[in-house]
Amino acid sequence: MIPPSSTENHIVTKQHLEFFKTFGYLVFPGLIKDCIDEIIQAFEEVWAQRGHTHNAIPHDGTRRSCIVPFPDQHPRLCQLLDDSRIDAIASALLGDDYNFMPSDGNYYAGDTRWHSDGAKTDILHIKMAYYLDPLLAETGAMRVIPGSHHFDDQFADSLSRDLGNSPEVWGIDGNQVPAQVVETKPGDVVLFNHKTKHASFGGDGWRRMFTMNLCQRYPQQRVQELRDYLNGVSRFWVDRAYGQIMMDTAGPKRIRHLEQVMANDGHIAELSRQAREQMDEPSRG
Repeated sequence: MIPPSSTENHIVTKQHLEFFKTFGYLVFPGLIKDCIDEIIQAFEEVWAQRGHTHNAIPHDGTRRSCIVPFPDQHPRLCQLLDDSRIDAIASALLGDDYNFMPSDGNYYAGDTRWHSDGAKTDILHIKMAYYLDPLLAETGAMRVIPGSHHFDDQFADSLSRDLGNSPEVWGIDGNQVPAQVVETKPGDVVLFNHKTKHASFGGDGWRRMFTMNLCQRYPQQRVQELRDYLNGVSRFWVDRAYGQIMMDTAGPKRIRHLEQVMANDGHIAELSRQAREQMDEPSRG
């Protein structure tokens, strides 16, 4: 849902807004090309601090390794939330009081099957994806099915029902499903509605990518829905929704995008304690 407060600005045009509303994704080629070397260096520094491991298990290219929260681990990555270009996009789509949400950093391995990141809610959630290696259709570029975010629509609902069984239902493999391939270079910014179906095929085991998840601010009478959403962060064995660096380096402008989550994440520590008892390792995504 495009909120009433959404408006075009120096980055986002009226055409961008209509495209996103209709198709559920946007691409901004070369948007942060001017600082991408710094971003890649910061990404690598975070992973180096973890020994390029997932919960002390070295990444070997056979399965995804994941850190949550991720941008929060490095001051330079935190500053993306302060970047006027990123803020302009988020404000145009979500309103200028949007929330920054827990976000991930990854070494991807192999295929990522078709899925949506979000459920049926009228609170708009989006994902900004930063791909740090050149990606083509055959090397793991993201694919989206335009319009698949319109839940309760016959087309979108049939996709939700049948995508996981495409060989039986349609006689094709996942990589043959009609879709838009979003080929990217480092410095491009891709974003999509959490409900939009997306996948990737043919990638190697060391694809670098991190995200910034963002959403509309929840109305005060619906903050329990926000708390329920934040429950999912516990599968990553973290005690807060944000990392300490993200909070400690935040100025007044950034705090506006953190304050609602910070006021409603006090229950995560106990859920994470329970997750550690029930899971062999923190989630890989």
